[in-house]
Amino acid sequence: MSKATPATLQMKKSGRPFELLEYTYDPEAPSIGLQAAEALGLPAAQVFKTLMVMAADEAVIAIIPSDKELSLKALAHVAGKKAAAMMKAPDAERITGYKVGGISPLGQKKRLRVFMDASAQAFAFMVVNGGRRGLQIKAAPADLVAVTGATVIDLAV
Repeated sequence: MSKATPATLQMKKSGRPFELLEYTYDPEAPSIGLQAAEALGLPAAQVFKTLMVMAADEAVIAIIPSDKELSLKALAHVAGKKAAAMMKAPDAERITGYKVGGISPLGQKKRLRVFMDASAQAFAFMVVNGGRRGLQIKAAPADLVAVTGATVIDLAV
């Protein structure tokens, strides 16, 4: 199977260093991010999940550790909106161009605002979805912030 996805192509085009990590995706896993961390032998706090959120009328991306939950209140506040809610899976797939379980903050069909949990800055590298189920991108947090244009803030609880 090809490792080229819109996410990997965006990273390659950026010229910033990254590695691809692969694992066997389990569609039955209760948490995709936790399953990825376990399969890769990495701490769950270092493997980040990409969440699609509606901040009032705006679709945004939240990147948080796979072992944490998103504070919708914090996200709404930083996005300058009154409320935020998780996006429904069919809407997330339509907007991003990716399937749930393979949604990457990189290479989405439309450029959206990205918010990354500040805990990422504690690591030399972090892991985010590579745009396909079972494919992850390992890169320095600063490089992912630069490529996605992310705003770094405390989002996870």
